[in-house]
Amino acid sequence: MATLAPARPVPGATTPRPRWTAVRHLGPNWYASVMGTSVVATAGAALPAPVPGLRTACTLVWALALTMLLVLLGARALHWTHHRDQARAHLLDPAVAPFYGCLAMALLAVGGGALVVGRDWIGTPAAVALDAVLFTAGTVIGLAAAVAVPYLMVTRHRIEAASPVWLLPVVAPMVSAALGPLLLPHLPGGEARTTLLLACHAMFGISLLATLVMLPLVFGRLVTGGPLPLALTPTLFLVLGPLGQSTTAANAFADAAPGLLPAPYASGFSAFAVLYGVPVTGFALLWLALAGALVLRARRRGMGFAMTFWAFTFPVGTCVTGAEGLARHTGLAVFRWLAVGLYALLVAAWLFAWIRTARGLLSGALLAAPGAPRRATARTR
Repeated sequence: MATLAPARPVPGATTPRPRWTAVRHLGPNWYASVMGTSVVATAGAALPAPVPGLRTACTLVWALALTMLLVLLGARALHWTHHRDQARAHLLDPAVAPFYGCLAMALLAVGGGALVVGRDWIGTPAAVALDAVLFTAGTVIGLAAAVAVPYLMVTRHRIEAASPVWLLPVVAPMVSAALGPLLLPHLPGGEARTTLLLACHAMFGISLLATLVMLPLVFGRLVTGGPLPLALTPTLFLVLGPLGQSTTAANAFADAAPGLLPAPYASGFSAFAVLYGVPVTGFALLWLALAGALVLRARRRGMGFAMTFWAFTFPVGTCVTGAEGLARHTGLAVFRWLAVGLYALLVAAWLFAWIRTARGLLSGALLAAPGAPRRATARTR
């Protein structure tokens, strides 16, 4: 006969304890810390200003980014192994799923840093091998995320309002486009190099056109819905990512095209770097001022530290590398000073985010479960 009485525990039986609970709430957004650390190294190495000891410091920062990436990859592997229910919930959460683009960009940023500064310590052959592996993995994951995350947004997510984090999966191919040319000198001459260069240009188009689709939705959300919630306000800086990275990519194409493409196309890339980069950099500065004003407003209203503060790092770093490229191709001092000023902002934001993140890790606050249950965010059909 059925009974509603609770079952008695079996003598000697033990309830299995969940393993690796510390990583249960470790989301893909943590890869943003690797991106932000790596860009400090790569942007600093190309800074158009002689600073004694800067390159050595940048190499140290790159080594830190590589260490962070390895630790985080291991922790995320444990997360997927022991907390698959939470991992699946992240994929079905429209606020978390776009951060899978950060995995691709973290791999790409550290790989590119290996050729820019890491080769000083590990040697060029090892740097080339490391970048080839990370670039290939990051590009494949980035292209997959650029398709999979929008697919989930259409079919599974319940979207209430546009968010700047929507840009994360579609900007990953732009990072591949900007960093791919670093590998060109290490490929066999001829068709292999030309193919990679044009593949990077194609990824430039993928990311740029997808950004042009999503950016009006983000601005429309601000105009019609008002400011973002306080904790999400720093994500407004994510808009700088595709702007600065596309400018960086255009300048990288201009550097690589001579000798690979026929004369009309090679000179066309050089002209495009300036004709595209200057107005986009102007818009990036406009958005930086707008986003900065909204962040100050949020701070006055009590905005505290969250992992979203890492949005102040990598996007600003892409604007630094974009300004550095324009300084090379125009020879104008204004872009050199712009790069220096933005790099100072980048280093200040990185130090603040890194220190507060380390403090949050030591206290356990950043790895704790969310304080309140989230509303259902996935469609049940």
